Amino acid sequence: MKTVLILDANQRSALAVTRSLGSRGVSIITADDSQTTLSGCSRYSKQYFSYPSPRLHPEQFIFAIAELCKKENINIVFPMTELTTNLLLNHQHALPGVTLPFPDINTVDALANKYALMHLADSLDIPIPNTWYAASPENLPVELHMLNYPLVLKPGKSWLEYQGEWLHTTVSFAGTVDAATDILKNDPAFRSHPFMLQECVPGKGEGIFALYDKGKPLAFFAHKRLREKPPRGGVSVLSESTAVNSKLLSYTQALLGHVGWHGIAMVEFKVSNVGTPYLMEINTRFWGSLQLAIDAGVDFPWLLYQISCGEKITPLKSYKRGKRLRWILGDLDCLYLTLRDKEFSFMDKSRAVLHFLLPRPFKTRHEVNRLGDLGPFWWELKQYLKDLKK
Repeated sequence: MKTVLILDANQRSALAVTRSLGSRGVSIITADDSQTTLSGCSRYSKQYFSYPSPRLHPEQFIFAIAELCKKENINIVFPMTELTTNLLLNHQHALPGVTLPFPDINTVDALANKYALMHLADSLDIPIPNTWYAASPENLPVELHMLNYPLVLKPGKSWLEYQGEWLHTTVSFAGTVDAATDILKNDPAFRSHPFMLQECVPGKGEGIFALYDKGKPLAFFAHKRLREKPPRGGVSVLSESTAVNSKLLSYTQALLGHVGWHGIAMVEFKVSNVGTPYLMEINTRFWGSLQLAIDAGVDFPWLLYQISCGEKITPLKSYKRGKRLRWILGDLDCLYLTLRDKEFSFMDKSRAVLHFLLPRPFKTRHEVNRLGDLGPFWWELKQYLKDLKK
């Protein structure tokens, strides 16, 4: 078994990877920029290391990872965030003999860069929201007062280098012309890099999760979000495995096949109220509810490890539908936010309490608190209680 280094160990996706590979006998080392972490407390993490902040000190981060790989004879590195992925791919020469389970940085950018992705999707006749491309706030392709609101203002990249540091950008929603003007004026993400103005598409989010080996599709997976934090839309706290939507799958295969994709990807769509899917973005990293796919029979980390070792994998044809995954502390936050929200009725709040207290025991598994590996849950609970005291 080769030694695997899992970065961004505070991510729940990192915990899923740690448990998946560690339970199969793979030697796992975890690392992050804090002293203790969620995945570092897993019994499957043989060692834990703290590295300099990749956001504040990217050069020191690269040096630390390179030294760690040499010292511990690490063969494969799994970064869990877009920032650490991009930094390592841009400095791959510093990691001789180390496998990063991704294509080259230009291929990654073709999908992760939303500005470039929308152009690519349009050329492949994949539906996207009405989109206007801008190089700067001073050179907009259309007058703001001519657009419909609410308006989506979307930076091209999720991470941008700004004044010597890395800035995590966010998608903004503007309800008025004045609000859009204010965002473009004050958010640095729109002042230094290309961005988009997009029509706001009402509907529900759906995604396709995929694994490719040098352009060959190996596995696909889909789930639906049953509850989110915050409750009106956000991070999934309760999700359920579902069948793959055939139309979304065809668009996913067109995009990933066009660039000859390698590794994992999450392709996100917004399906309108009349059933039309619009491409939103592609995340070239593991996703938060990764554990659900593993529980349903699509062990993406193990499959990715195998192809990183040069093994040939038979494409996966099926998985279990109806499996549920619950992040209990996130679900508790969801309940709290629902109860304090004045726009939810008494009946809405009563149903929320009932659904929280009565999960489906034979369908639902907990994401973090698992009997065979309780260390991460005790660590998470301790951090949760600390945050409550602040």
